[in-house]
Amino acid sequence: MELTKKKLIAILVAAFLAGGVLTAGVGFAVCKGALGYVSMPKDEYNSMKSTYEHFGKAEQLYETINDSYYKDVDQQDLIDGACKGLVAGLGDPYSSYMTNEEYENWKSSATGEYSGIGVTFSQDKNGNYIIVGVAKDSPAEKAGLKSGDYIVEVDGKTYDDMDVMAKAIRGNAGTKVKITYVRDNKKNEADITREKIVEKSVEYKMLDGQIGYIKLSSFISSSADDFSAALKDLEGKGAKGLILDLRDNGGGLVDQCIEIADEFLDEGIVTYVEDKNGKKQEYKAKDGKTDLKTVVLVNGNSASCSEILAGALKDNGCKLVGETTFGKGVIQSTAELKNGSALKLTIMQYFSPKGNAIQEKGITPDYEVKNPEGTETDKQLEKAESLF
Repeated sequence: MELTKKKLIAILVAAFLAGGVLTAGVGFAVCKGALGYVSMPKDEYNSMKSTYEHFGKAEQLYETINDSYYKDVDQQDLIDGACKGLVAGLGDPYSSYMTNEEYENWKSSATGEYSGIGVTFSQDKNGNYIIVGVAKDSPAEKAGLKSGDYIVEVDGKTYDDMDVMAKAIRGNAGTKVKITYVRDNKKNEADITREKIVEKSVEYKMLDGQIGYIKLSSFISSSADDFSAALKDLEGKGAKGLILDLRDNGGGLVDQCIEIADEFLDEGIVTYVEDKNGKKQEYKAKDGKTDLKTVVLVNGNSASCSEILAGALKDNGCKLVGETTFGKGVIQSTAELKNGSALKLTIMQYFSPKGNAIQEKGITPDYEVKNPEGTETDKQLEKAESLF
């Protein structure tokens, strides 16, 4: 069992790329290192050998590119590309490898403060990038972008990685970006000046008949506190019922979703997740809830955490009005790596309290209502008000 120096180095490189962990075992093997022979536990040798068998082709590509490419090669770009390609092999639009800079941008968007144009987008079943939310008074809204538009190019470039495209859309305040999008099968272009975006995820008001209305546009780090304050204010003003508007809400932070669900549910399950081995984890609400009768508005752009919340409320007796939701019923875990980069990986799918799967199915409303195109009439809201 002898390894050449080149192969030993290649194994160590491949083990780093693969995130492999070498474990000690019983027995020892000997391999030829840079200064002669090196002894190691047999299990370590077998682990390294297995890693090389899996990633030897990647090492060959790495060496060939370095030796033969007609320009100088940035080694970090090669490594980042290899990591991105490994995750892309899953064919999962929600899993990705993020470089340090991409990860920092991703984290900033979760707080609701960043520089960009103010859009939230996801990927549909065909891999197209669809806008699921446009921040109020944002550069995107002023430029005419709407939920349901498909982004096809950013500054004339196409992208096959959602996080990379998000990075391209964001940038320093005051700089411009050209967004090419498709609406009704027609291609449009918008030159948009980026601004600092401070997203407010909660808006509320009192409707006629003392019916409270809360619009929840996303789930960011401040959403639960802002939602709780809005609900208490409406209750204090004598609200007799509540309309919760989750339309065009593309999701966000699960912990914020669970806290908001707790406002509507007695002690019990909000949702549960299940991994590929059938292991379950439950997310529960504490005892105590609002006494307000609640109707929920949803549409095809209500996704992820919106569907967790809508599914939990529906299973607990609340009525849903609108259109079947997006159908993103999987959860990603983000692990920061030692060098500041990160892996965002789909690890589980979630279910409503009654065990209804959401992934690729969505939540079906109790009252199917579509808003007419080309008019500002909100038939969905009108139907929700009629239920009180």
